[in-house]
Amino acid sequence: METKETTFLTFDYKEVETEAEQVSFLIDAYGSFGWKLDENLLGQDYESQYAKRIVKGGDVKLYFKRDRKIINKAELTRLQRNFEACREEIKELEQSKSSGASACALTVGIIGTAFMAGSVFAVTASPPQILLCILLAVPAFVGWIMPYFLYKKMKADRVKKIVPMIEAKYEEMYVLCEKGSKLCFEY
Repeated sequence: METKETTFLTFDYKEVETEAEQVSFLIDAYGSFGWKLDENLLGQDYESQYAKRIVKGGDVKLYFKRDRKIINKAELTRLQRNFEACREEIKELEQSKSSGASACALTVGIIGTAFMAGSVFAVTASPPQILLCILLAVPAFVGWIMPYFLYKKMKADRVKKIVPMIEAKYEEMYVLCEKGSKLCFEY
């Protein structure tokens, strides 16, 4: 009679939501910290939903699991938290590329609209103030046209500043993944 010894394994579970273009990177990165895709959630339906989201460019949820008794768990968790902090900083940097430019362009557009309102009030006054209307209409049109160019210029300048910072954060993430991988596969 043959007896089989069964080993009960317990897992930690993690759910990560990300943009479709980051999926492959995150699967590899979390693998460096001992996480594996949860095969229980990788059925045919999940794969088709995943493929549709990639085509649409929507967010994708990844489900991971990791052995609870993994060696060096505390250090891997610390490295993973640093990795996730870097990921959040990159998101903030990406958003900051256009936020300042948008605010400035909107402000200039609103000021242009205020000048146009003054121009309209000048022409509808009795008697009509045609010269004042023209004087107010010129900065109004400039205020309506200029935001586009202002936005493009400010965003381009900000991107030049931000891209090296984003690349440095990615490099930091790669170093964290490398350290995690060494800890995971230590013998």
